[in-house]
Amino acid sequence: QVQLVESGGGLAQAGGSLRLSCAASERTSYTVGWFRQAPGKEREFVAAIPWNGNTNYAESAKGRFIISRDNVRITVYLQMTSLKPEDTAIYVCAAARPSWTALSDRTGYDYWGQGTEVTVSS
Repeated sequence: QVQLVESGGGLAQAGGSLRLSCAASERTSYTVGWFRQAPGKEREFVAAIPWNGNTNYAESAKGRFIISRDNVRITVYLQMTSLKPEDTAIYVCAAARPSWTALSDRTGYDYWGQGTEVTVSS
């Protein structure tokens, strides 16, 4: 079983930055994705990084967020810059088997963390 633990959330001002971390319990070849859920909204895809490193971003994240991995620490990061109030949400990381190629589709992710809260104020 893969356990995922997020950290790094907090309060930021509009235009500021935060770096989220997703630490895995073991080394795997799974794709790791970030999703977010704002109050009153459905969970939405943010970014993903498969084992081969070919990243994928939601349109709202392009140019502002960067997903990366640290294989030594078996941790995936989401560096968020130019934050906007609409980025406010609970951010959750998830892991999908390598056979799942529709990276933005949450139904293909088997393991989920508990989330870390991000609040961006105006």
